[in-house]
Amino acid sequence: MIDFTLTPSQRQLQKDARAFAQTVLAGASSTYAALPDQKSRFQATRPLYAQAVAAGQLKAQIPIPLGGTNASLVDAAIALEEMYAVDPSVTLTVAGTGLGLTPVILGGSPEQQQRLLKPFLTGEGEPLASFVHSEPGGTANWLEKGAKGLQTTARKEGDVWVINGEKLWTTNSGGWDGKGADLQCVVCRHTQDGLPQAADADPAASILILIVTREIIAQNDPGAYAILEDPELAGHVAVSGPRSRFTNLRVPAENLLAAPGTGAALVEETFGASAALVGAFSTSIMRATFEAALKFAREETRGGTVPILHRQTVADLLIDIKMRTDTSRLLTWKALHALQHGPGDFPSRLELCLQAKIFCSENSVRCVTDAMKVVGITSYRKDQPFTRLLNDAVCLPIFDGGNQGIRRRQIEKIFQVDDYDPLGSF
Repeated sequence: MIDFTLTPSQRQLQKDARAFAQTVLAGASSTYAALPDQKSRFQATRPLYAQAVAAGQLKAQIPIPLGGTNASLVDAAIALEEMYAVDPSVTLTVAGTGLGLTPVILGGSPEQQQRLLKPFLTGEGEPLASFVHSEPGGTANWLEKGAKGLQTTARKEGDVWVINGEKLWTTNSGGWDGKGADLQCVVCRHTQDGLPQAADADPAASILILIVTREIIAQNDPGAYAILEDPELAGHVAVSGPRSRFTNLRVPAENLLAAPGTGAALVEETFGASAALVGAFSTSIMRATFEAALKFAREETRGGTVPILHRQTVADLLIDIKMRTDTSRLLTWKALHALQHGPGDFPSRLELCLQAKIFCSENSVRCVTDAMKVVGITSYRKDQPFTRLLNDAVCLPIFDGGNQGIRRRQIEKIFQVDDYDPLGSF
């Protein structure tokens, strides 16, 4: 039996997340929109993030067995859709912390999970976590044999690991003050001699993940960790994804999350879940777009005798937007449920998550531009929501693993396996 009906607890979760979004996040943009740069806008969201923490939104990113309140990945999508539809920036900061904790949740030892997750379970303060993978030179082909590999490296010296290199587009990694997030999962290439990756080496064999905390950064020399820039973005205008530099940053061996040779698989698993959650963000964009365009079409005649909703061309555009929205939501839920519960092997489950990321994110852009056709030149005014929605939407196909360079290539590799089963996750 196939049933997409939400359980009573999921309905309550949806209701609570909607109420939080409408009461706390609805006026968020007014607190940061006029500020001059990405850094100051991000910092202005700190009180809102604190309210999200107090409301249990971080605990909702952590599974129940580990002390959180998250019962399933579908639950996470339900809540994030409600929040992102109202304010993408604050929601991405919350989701970015969830992403940053995911490697610990998936691959941490019981001791690491208990020690490292504790600050995110109290419901107090404004703790940030970050998944630190992307680099300034790009990481689309980071596991290609014969390539130079990751440029952020780690070597072992006694009972510590030493990190060198730069990272970029790593949500939340700088923390609120530029001194580092409370927890960073830093993906590195193991090399004892600092030399480039050997041409005949298997890149995955050298990938490891280290946990860097604010306390570790504070214990290092002042120049061991630095934020070089916080790029100005057209969308997600109050999110921080800075360029950071590690210079001989020393990390205790107990904070090795994934040993060399095991890190690449944990990266793929982490980005599998996040791919489908981008589907939830995309659904939020489409939903907000549809509601705004429908309201306009019901109220405006544009000089005619009836509201433009009664014009067939307008109605057809709105119908298409609504169908894409509902289809995207269902695909997202299916992908997340399959990832967690099956059926199928991991590649089959991953394929659905990748489909959700690609299909939903690309349709979010299409939906906004179709809505702007409905509204016309008025949609270009800044006091209308459409340009903001478009700026946020165009980011979705290119972040969290760009659709063209990464996500479609992942599906391509799944197709190439000899025993590929097109119905493996159904």
